[in-house]
Amino acid sequence: MKKILSYWLIGFSFMLLAACGENTNEGGPIILADEGWDSLRFHNDVAGFIISNGYGFETETMTGSAAALMTGLEDQEINIHMEVWTQNLGESYSEGLENGDFQKVSVNFDDNFQGLYVPTYMIEGDPERGIEPMTPDLEYVTDLSEYWEVFEDPDDSSKGRIVGAISGWEVDQMLADGIDEYGLDEYYNYFRPGSESAINISLLDAYESGEPWVGYNYEPNWVMGMYDMTPLLEEDPEGPLSEMGAQDIDITVSNDLEDWAPEVVEFLSNYETSSEIANDALQYIQEEDASTEEAAERFLREHEDIWTEWVTDEAEEKVKEALE
Repeated sequence: MKKILSYWLIGFSFMLLAACGENTNEGGPIILADEGWDSLRFHNDVAGFIISNGYGFETETMTGSAAALMTGLEDQEINIHMEVWTQNLGESYSEGLENGDFQKVSVNFDDNFQGLYVPTYMIEGDPERGIEPMTPDLEYVTDLSEYWEVFEDPDDSSKGRIVGAISGWEVDQMLADGIDEYGLDEYYNYFRPGSESAINISLLDAYESGEPWVGYNYEPNWVMGMYDMTPLLEEDPEGPLSEMGAQDIDITVSNDLEDWAPEVVEFLSNYETSSEIANDALQYIQEEDASTEEAAERFLREHEDIWTEWVTDEAEEKVKEALE
C-alpha cells in the first residue's frame, strides 16, 4: 500500500510540474520574426531589450520568408512579428486575422511609403550643387512617359530605365504589371537588380553624382533617411499601383502569447513609432557602421519620452537600469 501511495505521489508531482510548465512560457523564449531587413531587426532589438530587461523573458529571433513566418505565428512557433507589411501579404493576412490564426495588437507605424522614387533635385533642382531641374513637372507615375529620355537606359538608348524591386518580392510583380498596364513599357525597360543593396548602390551612385535616377524603394530605409527623395504618386486612387503607397505596418502576435505573457502583449499594444524613427536609426547604422542592437539602445537612451509610454513603471525602471 505504501509503495502504491508513493508511486501515486510521484506521478501526481510530475503532472503538477507539467501543468505548471504549460502555464509559463512554454518552456522556451519568446520568438520574434526576422524577415531580414534592418528596420525590422531594429524594432526586434528595441522590443527584445524591453521584454528581456523590463519583463524578464528571454527572447530569440527566427529568420524566414514572409509566408513561412506567418505560418510560424499561426502554429505558435513564432510569437511576435514587429513589422507586418499588411498590403504586401494581401488577402492571406486579412483572412488569417478573420480566422483568428493570430492577433494584431498594434500599428507600429503607418507613415511609410513604397513605390517609385526620384531624387528631389530631379524636380526642384539643387542650387548648392549647381543642378537644374530635369523633370520639373514630374509628379505622378504616368508622367514618366514624358521624361523617358532623361532616364536613358545605359544598355539601351532607345528607352529609359526604371530600377525595379527584387525578383521574388510580391511588390516586384505589382510594379511590373503596373508599368505594363500604364503603357510605360513602351518607354522604359524594367530592370531587376539582384539584391536590395544593388538598388541602394545604384541610387547612391546617381545621387552623389547628381545624375537622373528613378526606381523602387521604400521607407523606412537608410537611403531614405540619408537622401532627399520624392515618391511618384498614383494619380488614380484605383490605379494598378495604388496599393503600393502608405500602409499599416502591424505588430502581430501568436494566439497563445497572451496566455503566458500578458504583460508583453500589453506592452506591444502600446508600441507605436514612425518611419522617421526607423530612418534615423538606419542612417545611424549606415554612417557609424553600428549594429541594430546599438541603434536600439541609442533609441532607448535618447527617446525616453516615447518608449516609457509603452511600459509599466516597474518595467521602465528595470530597462533604465539595464541601459546604465
